[in-house]
Amino acid sequence: MKEKLQVSTNPHIRDKWKTNNIMSLVVIALMPTTIFGIWNFGWYAALLIAVTIASAVISEWLFCKIIKKKSTIKDMSAVVTGLLLALNFPPHLPLWIGILGGAFAIIVVKMLFGGLGQNFMNPALGARCFLLISFAKYMTDFTCDAYTGATPLTALKTGETVNVLDMLIGTTGGTIGETSMIAILLGACFLIIMGVIDLRIPGMYILTFAVFVLIFGGRGFDLSYLSAHLAGGGLMLGAFFMATDYVTRPITKKGQYLYGILLGILTGVFRIFGPGAEGVSYAIIIGNLLVPLIEKVTLPKPFGKGGEKA
Repeated sequence: MKEKLQVSTNPHIRDKWKTNNIMSLVVIALMPTTIFGIWNFGWYAALLIAVTIASAVISEWLFCKIIKKKSTIKDMSAVVTGLLLALNFPPHLPLWIGILGGAFAIIVVKMLFGGLGQNFMNPALGARCFLLISFAKYMTDFTCDAYTGATPLTALKTGETVNVLDMLIGTTGGTIGETSMIAILLGACFLIIMGVIDLRIPGMYILTFAVFVLIFGGRGFDLSYLSAHLAGGGLMLGAFFMATDYVTRPITKKGQYLYGILLGILTGVFRIFGPGAEGVSYAIIIGNLLVPLIEKVTLPKPFGKGGEKA
């Protein structure tokens, strides 16, 4: 063997990007949907977003202070968690729930498992699912001054027709950050151009979900029905901004494709066969829990092991 192989401890994959650089880019990418959400739902939405972010940042700072650990708030991950969580809130959610959600996301889902890089599920979605279970009445109340009817996906599930163009633009009811497909895709394109994410997971997620809806949706090849499902709910926000989370996604390319397929199937099952109109949050959380298994079956064999015999 002519080459010298250097053995070192992990991590073995390094990159020029620092955590705060990546998180700052994610915040920038979320600005179109954040600004549109505030314009769409009013000043209270801005206050709710600010309070939730502040809760997440303060919770991380206090936790580090209590356990006498160097503060990690400068890496911007708490800001991203608080912002993503707030964008998944109804526009008139009580502020105290935003404060509780921000604290739960950081302390319970993130810091108690070792902090950034150690959490086994997306903190924002973990907190959202906790709040959905604990305060379903508040978390599913999307009535506001501008929109008093059912959300588009709820109307679609009951057999009503919806305006897909309104869903693309975002002039509909829903959570603060999910309504405008155009605003979400603008941010997603920015992340792709900057090299923060790629299309493996979101592409397979959306494609698999679309095929599932066409097969099991009961409407046949109805492109209007499919478009409404793609534009409605948190599908695009979840696919591009939460399913691609570096910590909770598989690290292998094959695993990422498999992960995207799994998320598409789970979301389709929840939306088409489940009692609710959504399903993205639970699909990604379940996917997070299955990542170790996905990596186990997709990791390449170590050098010198598992080779075929001559």
